[in-house]
Amino acid sequence: MVNGGAIVGARHERHATPASIRGDRGRLSPSFATRYGTAMHGPATLAPLTQAPPPTWGAELRALAALAGPLIGANLLQMAVFAVDVVFVARLGPVEFAAATLGVFVFNILAFGLIGLVGAAEPLIAASLGRRVGAVRQVRRSFRMAMWLAALGSVLVIVVLNCAAPLLRLAGQDAAVAARAGAFCRILSLAVVPAVMGALIRLTAAALGRPGWALVVTAVALGVAILANWCLVFGHGGFPALGLEGAALASVLTSIATCAAYVVILLTDRKLRRFRLLGKWWRAEWSRMAEIARLGAPIALGWMAEGGLFGGAGLLMGLISVTAIDAHAVALNIAAIAFQIPFGLAQAGTIRVGFAYGAGDRAWIGRAGNVAVLCGIAVMVLSATVFWAVPHWLVRLYVDPARETAVATMAVQLLGIAAIFQLVDGAQAVAAGVLRGVQDTRVPMLIQVSGYWGAGFGTAILLGFGFGWGAAGIWWGLAVGLGVVSALLLWRWSARERIGLTPRTD
Repeated sequence: MVNGGAIVGARHERHATPASIRGDRGRLSPSFATRYGTAMHGPATLAPLTQAPPPTWGAELRALAALAGPLIGANLLQMAVFAVDVVFVARLGPVEFAAATLGVFVFNILAFGLIGLVGAAEPLIAASLGRRVGAVRQVRRSFRMAMWLAALGSVLVIVVLNCAAPLLRLAGQDAAVAARAGAFCRILSLAVVPAVMGALIRLTAAALGRPGWALVVTAVALGVAILANWCLVFGHGGFPALGLEGAALASVLTSIATCAAYVVILLTDRKLRRFRLLGKWWRAEWSRMAEIARLGAPIALGWMAEGGLFGGAGLLMGLISVTAIDAHAVALNIAAIAFQIPFGLAQAGTIRVGFAYGAGDRAWIGRAGNVAVLCGIAVMVLSATVFWAVPHWLVRLYVDPARETAVATMAVQLLGIAAIFQLVDGAQAVAAGVLRGVQDTRVPMLIQVSGYWGAGFGTAILLGFGFGWGAAGIWWGLAVGLGVVSALLLWRWSARERIGLTPRTD
């Protein structure tokens, strides 16, 4: 159900860095900068870090595409991993499937929040590379203390997962489903550390100019997930048939394999290993950890608020009918697949803007961020057009309209609304990403929480039940929430210089 490729590691030290890497007074030496030019300009250009930033929008677009392409591919493959899990667990029966659904929701919202927390190392690493002075040491410190923070945060997540059964009963869930979900989450808790560490390493490798590894590792994770589920859920290949517990164990094995693959990459990749990210991992630097936590806590809360909004919408659908739940699940899955493109652009935009922020180049900051935002809007215009043009074809991939006419009809209706919020969803995702690049996370989090839950969830309840619009009203509420957040984040990005988010040049 999960693995470490979904969207981590850490170290710090002041140990002697080889002169060929360190250069004079901690600066990147020319030979090392040439080697690691991919960290600034993307893997295709190999331009040295000592060069000027891309002078044109076209050059910035090419650099963004070289960085975002592999990340988008990895995100889409991650969706395939989730689909594999659903296919296997759905065949175990309604109680087991409901238990797995609840368990994965609890795991994902907690793990995703923790990844957001430690993922603050990504803009810090990018800024260190853009700043150049002492870059190698600063990258290492950020990575190390993010890894420490991931380990400490994982303890709390593991405790919550092991208390899932009583918590779900308190939330009013069926006792049998809660019990099975509790057993599922207890096993799944073993995946927390490798999942979060794997995500941290993925983000770090991308910031250091090696985003292609995310695509490779997630493809491997997909293969492991298929094989592990096939063997452990139904007992093929001489393994015992473990059912739901087998699905959880398959997720654990997938997460461990993913994290192990990333560690091997850190140790063997010619470019990454020169940063010695795993060197002296035991050394603490509490000020750096506090800086990561300060930037990362708002990211985590914002991501959890967004995930909770869609989870809450699912609960509202349950108050309408089973048909509404099924239609919501189909339409949301289609929308989630399309969202992986702007999400990958947001990740790349964070890095590109972070480079410019570290370099103190206001013009580059604006160019890098604007290119990312415009690309995000453009791709969502394309996906919205597809949603409007062929919604019946998309729904038919999930349900048979002849057998499940009511579900298919409602899903098509929801996709029409999704075409609207695709536009604002892509814009808000990329806007939040480029704001992270200038290390602005607290106010965007306040915008996200108030927009998603005040404007969005409140409108969903009002339209869905107060006005009697049902499932469509709930989705219009989602669109309103995303639209408010998008407008405010885009305004904040456009006003970045007036409100002091960019370096002063005078």
